Amino acid sequence: MNRLSLVLVALVGILAGALGYSQLNRPEPQTDEAAVRAIVEGILTEREAAEPDVTETAEIDPAVLNPMIETYLMSDPKLLQRMSVALDDTLRTEEQERAQSAIAEFRSAIYDADDHVILGNPEGDVTLVEFFDYNCGYCRSALPDLATLLAEDPNLKVILKEFPILSAESVDAARVAVLVGEEEGIDYWAFHEALFTSRAQVDKEVALAAAADLGLSRVSLELRMQEPEVSETIQNSYKIAQALGITGTPTYIIGNEIIPGAIGADDLRARIANMRECGKSDCG
Repeated sequence: MNRLSLVLVALVGILAGALGYSQLNRPEPQTDEAAVRAIVEGILTEREAAEPDVTETAEIDPAVLNPMIETYLMSDPKLLQRMSVALDDTLRTEEQERAQSAIAEFRSAIYDADDHVILGNPEGDVTLVEFFDYNCGYCRSALPDLATLLAEDPNLKVILKEFPILSAESVDAARVAVLVGEEEGIDYWAFHEALFTSRAQVDKEVALAAAADLGLSRVSLELRMQEPEVSETIQNSYKIAQALGITGTPTYIIGNEIIPGAIGADDLRARIANMRECGKSDCG
């Protein structure tokens, strides 16, 4: 084993710990030794190729090895920063690839299911999918963004996926919403807006009252809330979310991209424009 290889072995443990510490406040997954090893090997390859192979027959004394490591790191103080950036890029690329694969596998359930609500133009040239919970404050704040996009873009298709994850009350409201979405001639946006603008926690009573305001029968809806078809609709959203790694609301899907969080109308508008221009949410 040559000297650089020995240094590499020691560096892997040190840099894995250092990079793990540096990423504690980042949303990306923590690094592991294998990822660090791959990056370190790439950085050292050229230098190792330029040096002769020196075979060591005895273990190096830590008193010798540690100063070598310190000297190497001090000779390039920005190494950790470059490795952190490289690791972020690698993890982001891997996450995008996993998301694209999952979206492709569940494409029919995401885009073609009969049990989801469609807003805007059903024949629109771009589709925006939103997973939401009626008790999600971020979803509430994002409602004007969706309203703006629907009002200004006649070729936008929006698919709403009930994803009640915050409370039992959210589940009850979602059950009512599923039934409202099945009714012909009902203005679902009016119902959707009424729930998100409610001052109280959105539960069964709030949802039934909003449905009644649209002319639907409270009694009939409440009797049907536990029907297997209603449960299946919500379970389908859970299955898709689990497969795609969706854990919060709101979460959007556009093209092959999963977008967590309320990112605002401008960012969504830009992604929609990119879909029209190049068929992807990011044309870069």
